[in-house]
Amino acid sequence: MMDNVPTINVDRGKIPFSEKIYLGPILKGLGVTMRHFWRNIIGHRDVATIQWPEEKRPYSERVRGRHILTTREDGSLRCVACYMCETACPADCIHIVAEEDPEATVEWEKRPKVYEIDLLRCVFCGFCVDACPKEAIIMSRTHEMAFTERVQAVVGIEELRQKGPLDIEELGYRPYF
Repeated sequence: MMDNVPTINVDRGKIPFSEKIYLGPILKGLGVTMRHFWRNIIGHRDVATIQWPEEKRPYSERVRGRHILTTREDGSLRCVACYMCETACPADCIHIVAEEDPEATVEWEKRPKVYEIDLLRCVFCGFCVDACPKEAIIMSRTHEMAFTERVQAVVGIEELRQKGPLDIEELGYRPYF
């Protein structure tokens, strides 16, 4: 069956020795690198580098940064430990343990005994903010976080709790705003 298929011979010509050992593409890449290097050293007019931390890049108002657990007027957490944010999280970085709330007006209302977010596993997608029925968790615009140990990246209720009144400039992604 395959006897009738014509064969096509492609004449590639003679390949130079520099291309056989990939010397041409390497020298071309080095030329581009050196051109950018000298342009950045001598002329600073069109450099894409930002001199951080003195100069900050402007980010969108909807940037998704560090999480905040909001509080009521009396200082208690708005979270009722419904596990909606833990269920909606695609990275499984939220861990909640519920307990009965002794100050609650309704006898079956709960509050979080443990509320932890592993910021190294978090993908900052905002699904937890979307899922929360009480608007207990929101995201700030703080996105510069540095950790020297993994345990520092697991933040609990005290680190997540709202500290004072919230300024509109500090708030990041909120689904209804």
